[in-house]
Amino acid sequence: MTPLPDRTVILGLLATVALCFALVFWTVRSHPGPGGQPLLWRESPPGRSAQPLI
Repeated sequence: MTPLPDRTVILGLLATVALCFALVFWTVRSHPGPGGQPLLWRESPPGRSAQPLI
């Protein structure tokens, strides 16, 4: 069995790394974390009483 040429090995490694990055970015975009949702409430600063926002 003959060894693969250097060019083939390097292209294979680059293609594998590119595929991994593509899968990670695609997964993150299709399943956003909880940070993507807007907050419906806000904490009052320390030392102040909570007042209703009307």
